[in-house]
Amino acid sequence: MASGVFSASFWSPRRVDAALVIAATTLGVGNSWIKPSNGLLLTGAPLPLTATVSGAVGLLLWWRRRHPFAVGCLVVLCHLLCFTPTALAIALYTVGTAYRRQARVLAFFVIVASVADIGTLWSGGAWDPREAGYTLALAIGPLAVGGAVGLRRDLTTAARAQLATLEREQELLVQRTRVEERSRIARDMHDVVAHRVGHIVLTAGALRVGAAAHEPKIADAAELIRREGRHALEELREILGILTPGRRAPRAPRPDADELSGLVERCRRTGQLISLCVEGFPEALPTVVQQALYRTLQEALTNAAKHAPGASVDVDLHCRVDGVHLTVSNGPATRSPDDDLPSGGHGLVGLRERAALLGGHIDAAPSADGFRVALHLPSRPSTE
Repeated sequence: MASGVFSASFWSPRRVDAALVIAATTLGVGNSWIKPSNGLLLTGAPLPLTATVSGAVGLLLWWRRRHPFAVGCLVVLCHLLCFTPTALAIALYTVGTAYRRQARVLAFFVIVASVADIGTLWSGGAWDPREAGYTLALAIGPLAVGGAVGLRRDLTTAARAQLATLEREQELLVQRTRVEERSRIARDMHDVVAHRVGHIVLTAGALRVGAAAHEPKIADAAELIRREGRHALEELREILGILTPGRRAPRAPRPDADELSGLVERCRRTGQLISLCVEGFPEALPTVVQQALYRTLQEALTNAAKHAPGASVDVDLHCRVDGVHLTVSNGPATRSPDDDLPSGGHGLVGLRERAALLGGHIDAAPSADGFRVALHLPSRPSTE
């Protein structure tokens, strides 16, 4: 409890004002009882009247933040009636913080407060230099302290704004560096990969032409390689357009559910044994869900061909009201896998991230005699 009372968050501006009002009122009433001769106009007045006026002056401080000029003038005026140094100091401090850049207002309060203090001093009938110095300090001191505090707040606010600006500039610089790095990577990827894939496409085209008359199977295989190579180049250009700033969006549509059968057919031509079972209408699903289905099936078939060559693959797609379920399972390999095929090792990670963004999940794990990939997505993801 004590730690909460003394914490900075506990003392809101309204609570600070309430505490100052109570302190100024209490000290004003007590000062009237201790020294009832204080004041210029109420000297010799009945004690209850002097105490009431002194306490009422403290109540004016409740409005010091919203009306600093008016409250300051009223407190100075009331200071002539009865000596209220506490309320005067708080009111002048508030004026100093509010009008720290307005010399005329500050000079006005210095003159008026000094006159009020000198008037209360002369009401006693004697002149004391020490009293005069105290009087002048009571008029100028709170104004100076308030101005210094206000200036410090201005400097703190300016420093925070400058720091925020520097942080934003640093963030923009980091983002710009990342964009430039992505652009450089995209150019390098295009130069390296497109060059090699282009040679594969040209070689396959020449092989298809040379073997068309004598080896139809070789010609068909070469044609398949040529088409797949061209498709890979198109996807590479799409990725390049995404990574490179200022590039136009790819003109070719992204693959969706209508391309699932074509993907399966192309894989069959490479020698994969694939059975496809589709229940429902995947073409009616949102575009993001169709693309997720295509990419998941593409990755699963690629992994099956790479790690379990010759194995049979079962593809089951069920589009239901409660969600979409795609299962790709393959049996054991019938021949040794080709270890020379490169692998980035990020295919399933990317699929899991895509499924999570759509509110679904993907399970990929070895089965009894092979491997199984199961994708579960809502029919209407919240990211639409």
